[in-house]
Amino acid sequence: MAYKLDAGLGAVVDSDTPLYGGLDEIKLTHGTLKRAEQMAAEFWHADYARFSTGGSTHANQAIILALGQPGQKVAVSRTAHRSVLSALVLADLQPIWMTPDIDEATGFPMGIGLAEVQRALQEKPIAILLTEPGYLGTMSELGPVIAAAHAQSVPVVIDAAWGGHFGFNKDLPKNCLQLGADVLVTSVHKALPGYSASALLLAQGKYINLSRVEQSFETTHTTSPAGAPLASIDGVRALLSLRGEELLAELLLNVNNFKTRVQSYFDLPIFLYTTDFPDGRFDPTKIVLRANQLGTSGVAIENELITYGIRVEMADNDTMVFLATIADDEDDFNLLADRLIPILQKLQSKSRPSVTALSWSIVPQVGTSMRNAYFAETELVAADMAVGRISADLIAPYPPGVAVVAPGEVLTEQIINGLAANKAAGVRIAYATDRTLTKYRVIL
Repeated sequence: MAYKLDAGLGAVVDSDTPLYGGLDEIKLTHGTLKRAEQMAAEFWHADYARFSTGGSTHANQAIILALGQPGQKVAVSRTAHRSVLSALVLADLQPIWMTPDIDEATGFPMGIGLAEVQRALQEKPIAILLTEPGYLGTMSELGPVIAAAHAQSVPVVIDAAWGGHFGFNKDLPKNCLQLGADVLVTSVHKALPGYSASALLLAQGKYINLSRVEQSFETTHTTSPAGAPLASIDGVRALLSLRGEELLAELLLNVNNFKTRVQSYFDLPIFLYTTDFPDGRFDPTKIVLRANQLGTSGVAIENELITYGIRVEMADNDTMVFLATIADDEDDFNLLADRLIPILQKLQSKSRPSVTALSWSIVPQVGTSMRNAYFAETELVAADMAVGRISADLIAPYPPGVAVVAPGEVLTEQIINGLAANKAAGVRIAYATDRTLTKYRVIL
């Protein structure tokens, strides 16, 4: 029907399948979505499952709104995605920040250590919120962390947006529910081949009030969800059930062959490997290139690849992250290697030491609560006048979307100079009111 209005628009819109009046009746008479969600719960061995068309962002917000009462504390990994911080504002929960351990050899975050979790537990949080795996594929040692939290009847909520493929191949880490976590939030459109913005929320009911989760999910989700993304989640569940082991084995083989081929042209190690980290603490499907080992920048490599129509997931001065999925075949990896190797050879220079990126190195100085800052009267001030003032903005290099400064935190010289340096290097700085970073929005 849309072709009557515009052929180009029609080609897009006619492929849309609404849930209501498409996959089911408008009164949900057939219970299609409910049955699909129950099958997902059974497949992931969870008590509860919901499909979201709002990405892991929506699922994070839904679960955080369900955790407790305004003013209560939650322990949060500082490497959390901005959606977690936004949810804390909405729920008026107070973060106890947990900083990651840093790997000395690479400068990369290793996850949250047990000692850091135990420190946070002393402040009586109502939940532990972790991001596993992190953006660079590294993970906390989750077993002891979950056990420590459960010893105090504290639930562990995992934003596993990048770990939807975990648990379905013997050579991959287990997923966090298999390790005893209470909530798993994951995207179905990152490492898995679902529609954009499709996500899955899975929960166990021992330490989580599932009725509250259902209420919060419905409160924050659209009342007109698109059927195609929902159907893609169900399709991915079926695919993992039938062929997950096989497809993930092929992905692992392709990733390993790709790394081996590219690495053979260079003396210093330029990729991350599982052997760089303790057992089970790194996603072996993750392709992380260490540009500093080549004496060039991830941004420079990215710009060269763009001329071939190849885009990467993330690039900054020292690092580049490629996104590999079970939808990629051997030809895709060979093409990337064909393009990448001569670029790296051309740009190669003298290696430089690893430096921990700004997103992983900031220890926040809290001036007021995020919620207070979010609703406060504000003004824009010049960058050189912003040092010592309290930020009204969340500002983050994107990707990965990890806050360098959150609302309510003090803007320091390290933050302002670091953000300026990242922007000058070609990194996208997101969410600042003034995207030029010549001014900062601060509270009065």
